[in-house]
Amino acid sequence: MAKQPQPISPVKNFFAGGFGGVCLVFVGHPLDTIKVRLQTQPKPQPGQAPLYSGTFDCFRKTLVGEGVRGLYRGMAAPIIGVTPMFAVCFFGFGLGKRLQQRTPDDILTYPQLFAAGMLSGVFTTAIMAPGERIKCLLQIQAATGETKYSGSLDCAKQLYREAGIRGVYKGTVLTLMRDVPASGMYFMTYEWLKNILTPEGKSVSELSAPRILFAGGLAGIFNWAVAIPPDVLKSRFQTAPPGKYPNGFRDVLRELIREEGVASLYKGFTAVMIRAFPANAACFLGFEVAMKFLNWVAPGL
Repeated sequence: MAKQPQPISPVKNFFAGGFGGVCLVFVGHPLDTIKVRLQTQPKPQPGQAPLYSGTFDCFRKTLVGEGVRGLYRGMAAPIIGVTPMFAVCFFGFGLGKRLQQRTPDDILTYPQLFAAGMLSGVFTTAIMAPGERIKCLLQIQAATGETKYSGSLDCAKQLYREAGIRGVYKGTVLTLMRDVPASGMYFMTYEWLKNILTPEGKSVSELSAPRILFAGGLAGIFNWAVAIPPDVLKSRFQTAPPGKYPNGFRDVLRELIREEGVASLYKGFTAVMIRAFPANAACFLGFEVAMKFLNWVAPGL
């Protein structure tokens, strides 16, 4: 295993992670919109065609009906939340690594990196859950043609008025079920690929931009391979009318399996995988660039 950069700085991870998250949203949000619309489209009546026949049909209909702005619908919520969210995510990963080191020179094993990544998933849920709830509601609102919410802030206000803080945080358990194992896979895969791609005798900190992009992109794919089933359940649960699923994700799971089969847990798979590589490649490249800048301006931080 290639030597990890030392020492680990959770503070630098915080700021560099925030910048990486902004890069991810700008690159990946259009396909996230497609993913949510595919996951939440209503079941067609007998003899009727589904609203969207697939990823490319959804993309085409969104572009024709709403223009490019339609692909970026609901982006304000993740943009507002993404900087602190990814900052906290990378901070959690840095802290998880730091906590497992007995000395600053310790090189972590892959299971330890997975555990550190899982900690980052716990850290981000407080920010991720309400942001995801608002984003999903705005994305499906545009698809149905209804205009209940004028924007992210109005959506948050209405949710709070209707059901209090629980309404804003609806889907938190499913967000945890998605993000904790997926984040472990995400960071472990990225560190593993960086080590593999680092030439003999070189440090991982000297990795070229194309190799960082490749490692980050594949890490995103591995992340979503784990995350898609709970993400489908989360999207359904967060956009359902109040009281539809009184037993939470168990009711959502039973309904999906009964009505649409196991394959329904992988709705939006194509959109997710097309998005995962470029969005996460941009995220990790942004993170590494920001980290190098921070190491230059504040080497002792």
